[in-house]
Amino acid sequence: MAGGWARDGAVSEQIEASITDELARLKARRAPVGESLTHCAECEEEIPEPRRQAIPGVKLCLDCQQERDGTYKARGGINRRGSKDSQLK
Repeated sequence: MAGGWARDGAVSEQIEASITDELARLKARRAPVGESLTHCAECEEEIPEPRRQAIPGVKLCLDCQQERDGTYKARGGINRRGSKDSQLK
């Protein structure tokens, strides 16, 4: 974060830039395409009809999708916090 002798609005600009970067990253994620499967591609459980209608092209049941979303994915990026510890890495 900006601080000390930073110009007025520098902190807000950094926050806005971080939000913009994260929104762009989320929009760039691949969305399901094509026809929704009736059964999960991983566990072969039936995918409920409301889920198939809500997410066109869905391939996983809710449990498998939650498990996949819960896995940690390291991603690089710019650390805008600017703390000494972040600069040492």
